[in-house]
Formats: sequence, C-alpha cells, structure tokens
Amino acid sequence: MQGSTDLGKLVLRVVLGVLILFHGVSKLIHGPGYIIGVVTGAGLPSFLAYGVYVGEVVAPVLLLLGYWTRVGALIIVANMVVAIVLVHLGQFATLADTGGWALELQGMFFGTALAIMLLGAGRYSLGGSNGRWN
Repeated sequence: MQGSTDLGKLVLRVVLGVLILFHGVSKLIHGPGYIIGVVTGAGLPSFLAYGVYVGEVVAPVLLLLGYWTRVGALIIVANMVVAIVLVHLGQFATLADTGGWALELQGMFFGTALAIMLLGAGRYSLGGSNGRWN
C-alpha cells in the first residue's frame, strides 16, 4: 500500500509542477511586464513582480525533483493567494460560462499545492520520504 501512496504523491507533484511551470516559462518568454503592471497598480513596489518567477519556475522545479517539496508547495500556495487577490478577486464568487467556478483552475492549483505541502514528496523524490522538507 505504501508504494501506491508514494506513486500518488509523485503524480500530484508532477501534474502540479508541470502545469504551473508552463505559466512560469510563458512569463520567462514574454517578460514580467503584465505582472509589474498588476503589482504597481495595487500600490506595491515593482520588484515584487519578480516573485512570480519563484512561484512559477523555482517552486515547480522543486516539486518535480521532490527536493524541498513542502517549501515549494508552500510557495505555490502563497503565489496562488497573491494571484487571486491581485488579479482574480472580482471573480471569486462567480461562475464561468460553463457553470463551474470562475476560479476553478486557481482553486485546483491552490488545493493541490496545499495537499502536497501536507503530504510531502514521498519515496520517489530526491529527498526521499524521510526528509523534513520533503
């Protein structure tokens, strides 16, 4: 049974890591201009926009490797909270045209990262299953 639990943790880490990393790579390719506009529009210093690279590039790589997995997942949780507050707050209590929650993608990213943070990396990771941060 432990093997299937570790395999489930690997699936969660890989799916979330790959999907968030796509967002980060897009921002690497297109630059942080949009994010800087959102951050400064909220009255925050522009350098905070570069935190998106930590949340959407560094943290997903940590998840994929299974190294400091809980820290990486915590960073993604924080990243999603900031994204929801700065960009999607007006959609929080709305439904999409398809009938689902307008923030279902952000909610799934948040919930999956929270689960990984609580579960840890599992055996199939660079950190192994006994590491404090894994």
